[in-house]
Amino acid sequence: MPCVVPRCALRPEFFLDRNPGRRVAEELRVRGWTVHRINDVFPVDAQDIPDEEWIAYGLDRSWVPLSKDGRIKTRDLEIRPVLERDAVLFYLDNQQLRSIEMVERFDTPCRHSPGRRQGWAGRLCRAARPH
Repeated sequence: MPCVVPRCALRPEFFLDRNPGRRVAEELRVRGWTVHRINDVFPVDAQDIPDEEWIAYGLDRSWVPLSKDGRIKTRDLEIRPVLERDAVLFYLDNQQLRSIEMVERFDTPCRHSPGRRQGWAGRLCRAARPH
């Protein structure tokens, strides 16, 4: 079931790191998410773009970063754009997930949060874990 946000609410947009992949982006879009993929913005699948650069790029456009790399939150340089903008970063806490499991991890907090996607606001980093 897609995450439903009231029409009057600002619909967040998300910026997907390269690691979760095309299938994750496509399935999140099917569920009603607005997802921008890193390789749609940067050449060569952003292989030469440091994490802090793609994160800053997305945050400057008000796109919430989604990553498979939870280590970003512990690296000073990489987490700096999130801290400077008082923003939010979502990451997966398990590197071995299949695409559909990644989608469920990202989408489930949305469906279970009283404020829907808005309920995520104010959290610096959030691990997408099963419920």
